[in-house]
Amino acid sequence: MTASYDLTGRSAFVTGAARGIGAESARRLASRGASIALVGFELEEMERVADECGNNSVAFEADVTDREQLGDVAEQVLERFGGIDVCMANAGIGGGGPVRLADPVSFERTMEVNLFGVYRTVHACLPHVIDRRGYVLVVASAAAIIHPPGMAAYAASKAGAEAFANSLRQEVRHHGVDVGVGYFSWIDTDLVRGADAHPANKGRRDRLPGFARKTYPVSVVGDAVAEGVQKRSRMVVVPGWVRVAHALRGIVVPLAERDALKQWPADEAAFERDIAERGVEASSRPVGAGGEAVTARNARERA
Repeated sequence: MTASYDLTGRSAFVTGAARGIGAESARRLASRGASIALVGFELEEMERVADECGNNSVAFEADVTDREQLGDVAEQVLERFGGIDVCMANAGIGGGGPVRLADPVSFERTMEVNLFGVYRTVHACLPHVIDRRGYVLVVASAAAIIHPPGMAAYAASKAGAEAFANSLRQEVRHHGVDVGVGYFSWIDTDLVRGADAHPANKGRRDRLPGFARKTYPVSVVGDAVAEGVQKRSRMVVVPGWVRVAHALRGIVVPLAERDALKQWPADEAAFERDIAERGVEASSRPVGAGGEAVTARNARERA
């Protein structure tokens, strides 16, 4: 791991960059000298963030599940900036619901965006990152460590993203590339706010220990990402207790499961009531502004 990675004059490819963690990370990386390629849906939002970033930063609309679109964007970024030094595979959605009850289309879309979207993003950028002996950051989640019921698609995809990054790290180290994983708990983003607003989730977070239910501002993650990129860190963590959970997952996970099992029958019933009231498609739909953008894109593709 490099002690200090000067970002001045370097370029970063950031997906899911219209809002939340992606947008804030883009701003913080730009403040340390990087030019940013913001990639994802909501082009107008990304253009606004690109203007805030400065440094000749630019927005590209692309679906991270589309290999050809990502390849085209990577080539455009290469032409504009001369290379890709940092790849931040951040785009992700939350949704799905319980395996038995969830709409399969939404469940599988969550898996596809959060896991295959990460792979396709990294695959498009990797030759260029290797050329620059750069850094890859895969954004997973605390859900890659602790897997709550009702979140199987999200937890499985984030655990898969973590495993993908851990394998990739070993494959590319001799090429001079470092790979990190982002593990974030409850962050004040549209995704988390949307998940909290889901009728079946009301009160679920309140049952967690105080330290585990706290919401952290997205600015804290932006700072952690910028520092992690500069240190080419193996792990980027917010808040600190997630690092302990990662190290002690063999103890933490059974304890979390024990507590969840007590409450799950009531939580499952809440999902069943919501499906009865709103329908399975609405109940399983990806949450937050990013989820709405994905849903709108899916609707246009089906039309």
